[in-house]
Amino acid sequence: MFETIQYELKDGIAWLTLNRPDKLNAFVAQMNHEIKDALRMASKDDNVRCIVVTGAGRAFCSGQDLSEVDEQMDHGQVLRDHYGPMILEIKKSEKPIIAAVNGVAAGAGFSLALACDFRLMSEKASYINAFIHVGLIPDSGNLFYLSQLVGSAKAAEISILGEKISAAQALDLGLATRVYSQEDFEVEVKEFAKGIATKPTKAIGLIKRGLNDVQTLPFEEYLQREAESQRIAGLTEDHVEGIEAFKNKRNPEFIGK
Repeated sequence: MFETIQYELKDGIAWLTLNRPDKLNAFVAQMNHEIKDALRMASKDDNVRCIVVTGAGRAFCSGQDLSEVDEQMDHGQVLRDHYGPMILEIKKSEKPIIAAVNGVAAGAGFSLALACDFRLMSEKASYINAFIHVGLIPDSGNLFYLSQLVGSAKAAEISILGEKISAAQALDLGLATRVYSQEDFEVEVKEFAKGIATKPTKAIGLIKRGLNDVQTLPFEEYLQREAESQRIAGLTEDHVEGIEAFKNKRNPEFIGK
């Protein structure tokens, strides 16, 4: 189905693996579109309760494949045609999305990780906002998410200095949800994803919807959206299960409906 990525659905978890390891999983236009299509497919699949994005080999994603860049390229149009739709698909998805950062995440690869809901990092992984080193600005939603996570002053520092951020530094900055040893990384990511996949998926989607609304709506309108989302959540089977589990003093078994 795909040529530049791998897609596997197992135990309610959709695994999306960037698969150009010989190029450190650098982006080409086909990869942008295949990631977008895979995300859309997973987001619409009721069997998917969690999405994991990771990289094959020793890198997460090194950003744009610079062998495809030339001086005649309209970088703005490249973003409109390829990167913007990919990042927007992440923002629109109401499924929880985990970036499993197994190695370097540079440039737009860093942007891809930032756009996800959770960032799990190997202790050997790192980030770098490498755009400044080729005379460009951070793109693919990078400054939007980075400034939310670390504030505008730190986002400016990370973007203008263009220095490598280790996994330990990322954890301190709030750019990593968890950091795991390289040896345990794969097992720990699976366990984390499994935990997310057993939570009430519809409620997670409504939480993501609310977080998007916070960024765009006046407060009074947000409260109305909040009430409507809570009405929807209250009608789910998982809400009923949660109440019953609480009354019976047992752990809930959510089904994502």
